[in-house]
Amino acid sequence: MINRVATLSVHTSPLDQPGTGDAGGMNVYIVETARRLAERGVEVDIFTRATSRALPPVVELAPGVLVRNVQAGPFEELDKTELPRQLCSFTSGLLRAEAAHDPGHYDLVHSHYWLSGQPGWVAAHRWGVPLVHSMHTLAKVKNLSLAEGDTPEPALRVTGEEQIVADAHELVANTADEARELIDLYGALPRRVQTVAPGVNLEVFTPGGRAEARRRLGVPADAYLLLFVGRIQPLKAPDVLVKAAARLLDRRPDLRSRLVVAIVGGPSGTGKERPEGLQKLAASLGLGDVVRFEPPTRQSGLAEWYRAADVTVVPSHNESFGLVAVESQACGTPVVASAVGGLRTAVGDGISGVLVQGHDPDDYARVLENLYDEPHLRERLGHGAVRHARVFGWDATADRLLRVYNSVVNERVCA
Repeated sequence: MINRVATLSVHTSPLDQPGTGDAGGMNVYIVETARRLAERGVEVDIFTRATSRALPPVVELAPGVLVRNVQAGPFEELDKTELPRQLCSFTSGLLRAEAAHDPGHYDLVHSHYWLSGQPGWVAAHRWGVPLVHSMHTLAKVKNLSLAEGDTPEPALRVTGEEQIVADAHELVANTADEARELIDLYGALPRRVQTVAPGVNLEVFTPGGRAEARRRLGVPADAYLLLFVGRIQPLKAPDVLVKAAARLLDRRPDLRSRLVVAIVGGPSGTGKERPEGLQKLAASLGLGDVVRFEPPTRQSGLAEWYRAADVTVVPSHNESFGLVAVESQACGTPVVASAVGGLRTAVGDGISGVLVQGHDPDDYARVLENLYDEPHLRERLGHGAVRHARVFGWDATADRLLRVYNSVVNERVCA
């Protein structure tokens, strides 16, 4: 029986706002599953790297969920390429925190993303408990589908991921596709890979009135609103949507007065190298009056944007799942997404949205034009979106994760 879990998220804190810096779907995953595990009687301590002196050592995120800010390196946000040098310090802080308790305080370690894997292995080995690991993204997969001009993931990360695959007692994949990638590209043992689909907060992301949402957001009632939500970086390909909007207006000049493209998010990763790059692209394409740039917002604000939109566009070059797509669908807004990775699971092609092969803006423009011309199709996909999203509740994710935890702990007890 699991009583307490140490969850590791070295490079990004569950307290950070998703859509800024390196915070994204993984942050949401950790927070939502921790809350629901706590509701099931499992205490969760989330260890992350402290990025400010103002942060207290321990923050209660929810009843039964603590965030432990470990001092490891300077009190500032570091690029992920700089974080491997801080892993020894982080591991030391992690072990000191556990040493303050009686032996057997934690029943299991669950590390998230490759940077957490090494500290996770050391802690699990020292404490004599199993290590469960979630990759969330895979370097080899990302390097096979790089955006133009993006930087390949370094060999250090590939090696780190290979070591985690070899050392973890259980690997949790977001989709069947990711499970196959772990097996085919990393040599993971199939019996050590469990698929647990992420979820969506079905209490926050619900269908609602489009007209009222648009009024509150200052979007014209008759607009054709295309929405992008996420971190602004080449991997997420918001440039594909901007270019597609330009092609759409080339094909349909009559849409000029109605088209609105909303980009909700902030620069991240290699996108920080050119933080104004997307704005400059929109200006160069003559879309200064069409594209709106909005800061990251909390879930309630995101739900408002999804309800206001006609279509949410997710043109990513790679996604381990595609949380934005499911959130949008839960609000009744269909999704146009690239047919890659977890998006093939998150979006029901022809049921809750449309999957596009490749990243040619012309292809996206044709799909978006068709959806504009066929409001009944948009309506049908919107109804299908709500039904499709219902299977992705966080309660189901937490229940499945808890079964994985209990299975791996019981296996070690019986060994």
